Amino acid sequence: MTEAPAAAEARRTDPASAGASGSAGEVFRAFFKLGLTSFGGPVAHLGYFRDELVIRRRWLDERGYADLVALCQFLPGPASSQVGFSLGVLRGGLLGGLAAWTAFTLPSALLLLAFASGAGALSGPVAEGAIHGLKLVAVAVVAQAVWGMARALAPDRPRAGIAVAALFLTVLVAGSVGQVGAIALGALAGLVLCRLPPQEQAGLLAFPVSRRAGAIGLLAFALLLVVPHLLAASLQSQALALFDAFYRSGALVFGGGHVVLPLLQAEVVAPGWVGPGTFLAGYGAAQAVPGPLFTFAAYLGAVAGPAPHGVVGAAIALVAIFLPGLLLVYGMLPYWDALRTRPLAQAAMRGTNAAVVGILGSALYDPVWTSAVGNARDYAVAVLAFGLLTVGRTPPWMVVALTALGGVALALL
Repeated sequence: MTEAPAAAEARRTDPASAGASGSAGEVFRAFFKLGLTSFGGPVAHLGYFRDELVIRRRWLDERGYADLVALCQFLPGPASSQVGFSLGVLRGGLLGGLAAWTAFTLPSALLLLAFASGAGALSGPVAEGAIHGLKLVAVAVVAQAVWGMARALAPDRPRAGIAVAALFLTVLVAGSVGQVGAIALGALAGLVLCRLPPQEQAGLLAFPVSRRAGAIGLLAFALLLVVPHLLAASLQSQALALFDAFYRSGALVFGGGHVVLPLLQAEVVAPGWVGPGTFLAGYGAAQAVPGPLFTFAAYLGAVAGPAPHGVVGAAIALVAIFLPGLLLVYGMLPYWDALRTRPLAQAAMRGTNAAVVGILGSALYDPVWTSAVGNARDYAVAVLAFGLLTVGRTPPWMVVALTALGGVALALL
């Protein structure tokens, strides 16, 4: 007997009735495959997820997937990892979500940890040239991100104005204070300048997360944003300071993975934990590995000083940068439908997204350009890499390899 439409809708929208239908092991296997093969950045990751989990495995339908992507784009944090975590929750409960995050993150984190372990031993003109090439590819990648995000997130005069204002603010007020201020002022400006007719929404979410569990997730997010910062100062604990720096960076990333670059630069380069050249070399290497860009944190935690660093520092940094985004998306699942239809929330997010374009534009100059481009030959290699990414549509990993070879050629000339 066919289930009545009203009953089917009730089952789909009631979290209590939308229980997990798979196992954490099944989720781990599916996402480990994706973690090994998902090159190309967050937008490409969402395409890989759709092909594997919506079309092939049929874990959910197109409407539900579009709804989930909308939620993760609304929240700060790494959108593709938040989508993957949520799909894991859908399929295997909270354990499934953790399995999805672990499997998708582990391959690239291990590769960057290996790079961090070997980077210190690299010496000589060939090795130094390759590292310089990684710095130059970072110029091209960030320039591409600024160009693409400006077209998508600042397409009209009000939002373009917010982006320019955010750029000026982050130039005038260095560090995380200017960046957080730009995000906050962008939200306020959006409330005034970016009100548009409400956008059509895809559908209702139906994940097995109760309102109580969601509230616990949101409370944990807020506590971890404050408590480690206070304890690190009072206890003078470098481990807590490391966790706090990466957690706050992960909590403030709006608009895509590349926006984490200026936030991390303010947290680890400004206090002297990581040198600017080492920072950019790792960022360039992160473009060549599959999986989420946020695994750049594993590299930074491994090379940071003082201790803890190495494997312990990598683990602290990696968990800390992802944790706020995962807590937020888990906490918001039961409340998302009520919030996302409100015009004021939509307007604030338009302003915030425009502001992050300006923040990333500021970072394109300092530290990316100033640390990598020293002469006309460097400039030519960076422009060539940018052309390969934008006009040539060359895969990022291939551009990384070619630019590293270009750096070697420059060193040997």
